[in-house]
Amino acid sequence: MVQRPSRIVTAFAPCVVLAFAGCATSPATNALAGGAVSVEGTIASIDTDPWAYDGNAVIRIDTQARGQVAVQLPARWNLCKAPPVDVQALSVGMRVQVVGAAGAEGELVVCEDAAHRLVPAGGG
Repeated sequence: MVQRPSRIVTAFAPCVVLAFAGCATSPATNALAGGAVSVEGTIASIDTDPWAYDGNAVIRIDTQARGQVAVQLPARWNLCKAPPVDVQALSVGMRVQVVGAAGAEGELVVCEDAAHRLVPAGGG
């Protein structure tokens, strides 16, 4: 007998997406024009290995209100409207500001808008 997901499980999936979207209004995040989201926090890890195979680098940011956020940085900046992030200037423990598009739950993608960025917070 093949079991299918219940209607409750199927109906639950969109709620996960809505829950993430609701986080955009928490004190540590700001919803910006055009659907962009802004967060500030401290860099927990930097993984650029996926760039070797055209994947997204992942910089994990610890935020106060939302926990850890995975910031996705594309390998092909020439396909993005956002300026490239200077990853060499970043380090674990550095406080940063991120502006990007909400991706999967707990992710921001820096790419699709010229205003997207990942920069040191407070000028350094």
